[in-house]
Amino acid sequence: MAITAALVKELRGATGAGMMDSKKALTETNGDMDAAVDWLRTKGLAKAAKKSSRTAAEGLIVVCVEGNKGVAVEVNSETDFVGKNADFQEMVSDISKVALGVSDVDALNAADMGGKTVAEVVTAKVATIGENMSVRRMSALEGDIVVSYVHNAVTAGMGKIGVLVALTGGTEALGKQIAMHIAAVNPAALSEADLDAAVVEKEKKIQMDIARESGKPEAVIEKMIIGRMKKFIGESTLLNQSFVVNPDLTVEAAAKEAGATITGFVRLEVGEGIEVVKEDFAAEVAKVAQG
Repeated sequence: MAITAALVKELRGATGAGMMDSKKALTETNGDMDAAVDWLRTKGLAKAAKKSSRTAAEGLIVVCVEGNKGVAVEVNSETDFVGKNADFQEMVSDISKVALGVSDVDALNAADMGGKTVAEVVTAKVATIGENMSVRRMSALEGDIVVSYVHNAVTAGMGKIGVLVALTGGTEALGKQIAMHIAAVNPAALSEADLDAAVVEKEKKIQMDIARESGKPEAVIEKMIIGRMKKFIGESTLLNQSFVVNPDLTVEAAAKEAGATITGFVRLEVGEGIEVVKEDFAAEVAKVAQG
């Protein structure tokens, strides 16, 4: 029987197995869908389907720099424990090397990694480790000098927070200090020009509403808002923040003193923006009892 793309897609949807594994299962079973599902189950490759609905909000950020390019990738798992698993860490490290050759997370998931796509490798690892996993995000950065930093690293280049900084001029030591600042302070953008206009407008509206509660005249309120928005921009943008290494200087001024210009940065933290639904113990037991 001919193994069509439609059959492979159907089997993938039913089991969560990778494309190549699904195709092999259908080939081995002469296109029999039920037998192919059983074949995948015996190989431990259909387990992923049952895991895929569970929230993966833990895991690792991995950073990798090669020449003037750096990448930061978030690979999620369900529990923090898996982040300490040597097999998981090895996979994450290999994924970061593949990431150096692509531009976004979709391309990364589709990229070749030892004869399988990255997505298929992750699916296979779900089956062996027994937790839902995903390559959620990646960011790339290029510059004359690119420096990486990982906060609370569990192993080389991997941890809960990963930072990349791009500089023109300066030194790697300066880049490391700036990267540590970014990890600690979490700026929203590099400069005022890089701030999301919608975020700025929302903050301005909030400050206007707060100021009007004072009952002061509109002319006074407008002057108050100018000062408050200046403070907001100063606290939100890397270049305008007080440098943690020397609070008497802004980050931009400290870089300038060292003969450097900061041209970009990336900061990824595990689980940012993922909503985790927590169940009480009784509800969890009841769910397990129901199968």
